[in-house]
Amino acid sequence: MIAANTIDARPVPACSVASLQEAIERHVRYSLGKLWRDLSPRELFVAVALACRDRMVERMLETEERYRRGDLKRLYYLSIEFLPGQYLGNNLLNLGIREQCGEALRNLGADLDEIESSEPDLALGNGGLGRLAACLLDSLATLGLPGYGYGINYEYGLFKQEIDRGYQREKPENWLGQGTPWQIARPDKACVVPIRGRIEHSVDRRGGYNPMWMDWKVLMGIPYDVPIVGFGGQTVNFLRLYSARSSHGFDMRIFNAGDYFKAVEQKIASETVSKVLYPPDAPGAGYELRLAQEYFLAACALRDIVRRFEQGHKDCRDLGAHVAIQLNDTHPALAVAELMRILIDEKNLEWDEAWAVTQATVAYTNHTLAPEALEKWPVALLEAVVPRHLQIILEINRRLLDRVSGVWPGHTGLLRRMSIIEESEPKQVRMAHLAMAGSHAINGVSRIHTEAIKTSLAPDYFELWPDRFHNVTNGISPRRWLLRANPALAALITAAIGDAWITDLPRLKALERYAEDSAFRTEFRAVKRANKEKLARIIQELHIRVDPDSLFDVHVKRIHAYKRQLLNVFHIVDEYLALIEDGRQPAAPRVYIFAGKAAPGYWFAQQVIKLIHNVGRVINTDPRAHSWIKVVFLPDYRVSLAEQIVPAADLSEQISTAGTEASGTGNMKMALNGAVTIGTLDGATIEIREAVGAENMFVFGLTAAQVRAAREPCTYRPWEHYERDPRVKRVVDVLSSNLFCSEEPALFEWVRKCVLNGNDEHFHLADFRSYADAQGKVGQSFGEADRWTRMSILNVARTGPFSSDRTVLEYARDIWGVQAPSQSIACK
Repeated sequence: MIAANTIDARPVPACSVASLQEAIERHVRYSLGKLWRDLSPRELFVAVALACRDRMVERMLETEERYRRGDLKRLYYLSIEFLPGQYLGNNLLNLGIREQCGEALRNLGADLDEIESSEPDLALGNGGLGRLAACLLDSLATLGLPGYGYGINYEYGLFKQEIDRGYQREKPENWLGQGTPWQIARPDKACVVPIRGRIEHSVDRRGGYNPMWMDWKVLMGIPYDVPIVGFGGQTVNFLRLYSARSSHGFDMRIFNAGDYFKAVEQKIASETVSKVLYPPDAPGAGYELRLAQEYFLAACALRDIVRRFEQGHKDCRDLGAHVAIQLNDTHPALAVAELMRILIDEKNLEWDEAWAVTQATVAYTNHTLAPEALEKWPVALLEAVVPRHLQIILEINRRLLDRVSGVWPGHTGLLRRMSIIEESEPKQVRMAHLAMAGSHAINGVSRIHTEAIKTSLAPDYFELWPDRFHNVTNGISPRRWLLRANPALAALITAAIGDAWITDLPRLKALERYAEDSAFRTEFRAVKRANKEKLARIIQELHIRVDPDSLFDVHVKRIHAYKRQLLNVFHIVDEYLALIEDGRQPAAPRVYIFAGKAAPGYWFAQQVIKLIHNVGRVINTDPRAHSWIKVVFLPDYRVSLAEQIVPAADLSEQISTAGTEASGTGNMKMALNGAVTIGTLDGATIEIREAVGAENMFVFGLTAAQVRAAREPCTYRPWEHYERDPRVKRVVDVLSSNLFCSEEPALFEWVRKCVLNGNDEHFHLADFRSYADAQGKVGQSFGEADRWTRMSILNVARTGPFSSDRTVLEYARDIWGVQAPSQSIACK
């Protein structure tokens, strides 16, 4: 186990109540140009945030100077997404000045809680990928490690989800429309990004091949820094986000010729690159824009990283000794080609030298095994958008295949599998292959996922480079997901065992003995009920009244077939039919809580949202089910909403098809807050089971090995489950009827087709009875209050291994080689 350093949350200097009050009033007058009485709620938030930011900037400058004096190796984390949520409360907490700020605002007649809740989430991500990135940045700063995030400063987030008659409607998420007080513009560090153009083949003075990238257009990448403060306020790193701008305001030649609108159109076209998170990925303009975004991120980040390196070092051959670059999934994989381009074209390194530097510097985290999620780009599109990079990729591939041929001569099938270029129609560049070829380390994010990378996704690469493959199980920030999200539980824990757990989560192990303490169990239940009452008030806004004494069964995550929200609906319908047709009451009253967004073009996921709403509408209005079953869908799932849901969860639904979830972090967040898990043996849930004990969670369903076997041709026959199991048949038949769609007949016939005629690729019917049986045990256990509370406390006590501090320390030790100033990374 790796031990994190414990850091005291000492307030930063000049953070008395009086100084904070003075800073807030100063920003009201001089930053906003307002009198106090004229402030809007938004302006009050901005003034408080700026007062907080002042203190963060002081520490950020001190931190940079500390790193510079130590000539420390730096870590640069490249991610297409960051999902930090609301910053104000978290920043005040990590600085150790929240109480002082609250008192200062009370003196001014304002309420800090209201101000914190008014902050819009920073909409720079979609789901787990971006949230993981945010947790890792928190841990880097808390551990005092020199690490920085690099991303895109999207003007529009993924989308704001609204529900209209049960259907998801996507609204623009213009989170930057009014600006944000957290960002510091750095126009002096703008990056020039060449794009498009053509390659002119020529020779240099020595007769060597010298390709010239000609006729390229220019994008400007303008950086904006968001300070990232670690717990205790001793270290403040930053997240650097790039906005795309035209190289000029607009083309004056076109303007002077009288075509003002065309000049403006050119400017707008350049700036769309950072306009929206994840444009449509169907072939067309959106497809090309998405590739341009990924290149823009890689190009801006690499230029800035090399510039920062050269401030203290002269020879780019030493880059790997001073810089670590981590690719968060395949989206930034063009960084491999961009670094090679810089080293060869601009720094005049020979190919072999440049390749050695690139591999020593870059590492790659894989987050998925799903073929559709492993990015590929048409060769022709790369040639149009980044022609020089395609040239470099083709040369990387030629040399890779030469190496493979030397190790395994005559294996044409192996060459085809390992080639970065997929010989399809049209030809495609496999970005995961590029990332693996260009990295010195490749890691998965849970043990089962890493083994699947070795044996299924990339067995040939593993055989060629076995030492490159690592496992680093994901983790979550205990500051954000317990101390901040669940202050009542955090206070109860601290009163029992002290506060060292905040920066050393395995210290929670000391809570185990309190599971047998009846007084502590009573207090623990009181905290959980208060959190459920708070969530019940949010649910009441949807005109659904729920009982906080019911079991809160929570399934919150991106809506996707493999995450199997549909299986959950099957169980709800089964329970409902058992109640109204068979007269069998559930073991415990239950509120089924869903939240999550469906990708705009993903028909199946959109239909699942509609199905949940229609099932809920029927059940919630049926007086026979009133005391037993409620179904709730909370719209617009985001970090700030998750912080309300997670502390209130009794049961955590982690029911993905075994072998499909890389890790999952929602499972960790809910276990840390005392939810008991029901799940398959998938992702990090396997490791959670080992940590908390099999007796303290509910496991069901096929294993990953059984799923692989069932995928063999003619092996799995969903019709057999339908015909053999009356409960399965009844649920499928009812969902295919008009019971839940009387106003839109036959609306849900797709369910039958999906699970029967569509071969049920996620094994809903195969796992249904096992899932229903496990849910029956859940209900029985929840009815035994002391037993359930013991399970809940032990889940909290044994989640120490799932801190993002542990994750970061493993990366730092095994992959990055970075250390804090005058510290070594301790292991025990």
